[in-house]
Amino acid sequence: MSPIVDVCDLSFSYGEQPIFSKIGFSIYKGDFVAIIGTNGSGKSTLFRLMLGELVPTAGYVRLFEGRPPVSLGRGAVAYLPQNGFSASRDFPATVEEIVMANLYSQVGFLRFPKKEHRERVREVLSQAGMAKYAKRLIGSLSGGQRQRVMLAGVLAGDPKLLLLDEPTSSVDSQAVQSLFEMLSRLNVELGVTVAMITHDISNAVEYVSRILCLERGSLIELDKSEVYEELSHRHAHPASEDRTPEKAR
Repeated sequence: MSPIVDVCDLSFSYGEQPIFSKIGFSIYKGDFVAIIGTNGSGKSTLFRLMLGELVPTAGYVRLFEGRPPVSLGRGAVAYLPQNGFSASRDFPATVEEIVMANLYSQVGFLRFPKKEHRERVREVLSQAGMAKYAKRLIGSLSGGQRQRVMLAGVLAGDPKLLLLDEPTSSVDSQAVQSLFEMLSRLNVELGVTVAMITHDISNAVEYVSRILCLERGSLIELDKSEVYEELSHRHAHPASEDRTPEKAR
């Protein structure tokens, strides 16, 4: 089976400052991947390379049967940046209008949405558990609810790959749990391939299928059982809470 994402000998530097060197991994259809690492390790930079927004210093990224990111048409990859969930907080639009905006290229300039567009909006809002909030202003929702709406928006375009940068930052624990459950359902039931940058490995490990750790210029894949063991050790010995799975290898 060909990978959806194929990263080979990838290196990147900002000027004279190297970020990572000769990293490689593959993501396959149906994967739910957590990407962890300390701040500044290059996780968001890696996503920007996967999106074709940055050019590698060396190596390459190939998506969907060997195509460079810049050659992909709209909708193949959906991306929500780290502040993407809060950006809509003060926008004077309803939930369904926010989601419909993601179908702009399909609806057309100065055209009214058709029946199939409205049905698609209802479908993805239902998948996100937000159908009953369709007429509510986005700013009236909680942080966790806005997260679900923004996810529904990117799902409206039926992407083959979903990239999420810190989707659980700055939300309460109940919203975090709910969001992971939603992502897991989308991954398992609908087959959406997900790659997610997160610092919340304690919650993520229960749902993701793979864990990649980007640290000190290198990338390795962690064994989930080892991460579970390390987390169990931290819970049993609170004095060791400063040890994180990505450091305790």
